[in-house]
Amino acid sequence: MRRILLLALTLSILQPCFSQDSTSHYIPLKKVKLYGGIGYAAGMLVLSQAWYAENGLEHFKFFNDNAEWLQVDKFGHTYGTYQLSRINYELLRSTELSNDKALLWSSLLSTALFLPIEILDGFSPDYGFSYGDMIANAAGSGLFYVQQKYWKEQRIKPKFSFRSTSYPNLRPNTLGKNFPEQLLKDYNGQSYWFSFDIHAFAKESNWPKWVNLAIGYGAEGMVYSRNGENENAGYSNYRKLFIGVDFDLSYIETSSRFLKTVLFIADFIRLPAPTLELSQGKVSGHLLHY
Repeated sequence: MRRILLLALTLSILQPCFSQDSTSHYIPLKKVKLYGGIGYAAGMLVLSQAWYAENGLEHFKFFNDNAEWLQVDKFGHTYGTYQLSRINYELLRSTELSNDKALLWSSLLSTALFLPIEILDGFSPDYGFSYGDMIANAAGSGLFYVQQKYWKEQRIKPKFSFRSTSYPNLRPNTLGKNFPEQLLKDYNGQSYWFSFDIHAFAKESNWPKWVNLAIGYGAEGMVYSRNGENENAGYSNYRKLFIGVDFDLSYIETSSRFLKTVLFIADFIRLPAPTLELSQGKVSGHLLHY
């Protein structure tokens, strides 16, 4: 979830590029590099202070964390690099680069720009360099690249939703002491979705363009990162699968650059909508689930 923080900070500083006057033929590549570099540097500085400053850094090490947090964190890695690929592509294709070069560089940069986070993890006493994280990162940028290359559009979009839980009260240092920290650290409240654009798959049908099918994944009961640790402490963690409705905001037409930017960012999130949940062998329905 550090990737979401990095995305938010980068987007806030890249706003002048998204708001480029529509009368301009393209955004100068130098401008994108400047604002992108400032946004990325600011994001990394905030991350280093929020995540690594308290315990410092030590010798570099590898760490296999694939069994932790019931893999919710790995979905976060895929989500982060996918969204950064979208951001990079939208910016780079507005420059003098060709569409093919913009697509290639947006996907490669998305994985490369998250590499420093993995390296910092390698030096952190609490983490380590994870090959599982790198695979998940590559999966996110790859998902974007393949769809844009062969479909010329994004028919399957990863999205994110969050709800507050009571678990951070049990381990606030690990799961977050306040809402901003919990948004990043409490995997119990995070859900990741794949939003399928049904209309894009069946363009001749009468299916509403803005109504998507969303399949989601989450987990709960994770006071500690590994199953054995939870069991020893008397907690029971479990996975959750979801299927529900999603709204595709990209189909909303507007001539406003500002509103286009707002809709582009809002499309990162799965909005509350009717959902079926499968967990602990039971199916339950939610009128508005996020």
